[in-house]
Amino acid sequence: MVSGEGQSPVRLASETWEALFRAQVSVMRKLQAGPAFKVLPLNEYDVLFTLSRCPTGWLRLNELNDHVLLSQSSLSRLVERLEKRGLVERRQAPSDGRGVLLRLTEEGLALQKDVGRSHVRDIADVVGPALTAAEQRELRRLTEKLRTSVIERR
Repeated sequence: MVSGEGQSPVRLASETWEALFRAQVSVMRKLQAGPAFKVLPLNEYDVLFTLSRCPTGWLRLNELNDHVLLSQSSLSRLVERLEKRGLVERRQAPSDGRGVLLRLTEEGLALQKDVGRSHVRDIADVVGPALTAAEQRELRRLTEKLRTSVIERR
């Protein structure tokens, strides 16, 4: 059975993934070269951003690992560096002596907001001219659908 314009479903899926991945890499390279990440590297911003979105203020290290694009060992070292710089603080989880909880310090939150504002403007400068508002909404819908499907199949 073929899908689309005479392509097999496997080939179509492969080409779709490649197009999505290459677009993401191109956009990320452009954003990383922007002014926002001269102040704070992207992987450090990713940690601060994820912690800033935590409703309780505290997040377990293993939960943080589920949301960032680093290996557990790399994340642990990065968190140590952020802690030494006074951007995050850690404590042991009260219910689990081995668990580690993290949260932003006031300085970390202020830096995340400052870099975030610049980053959002850079995103708008990259995405806005390339896609209409309707296309942006459709792309968001499709990527959320794909992500949800992957999470549900774990």
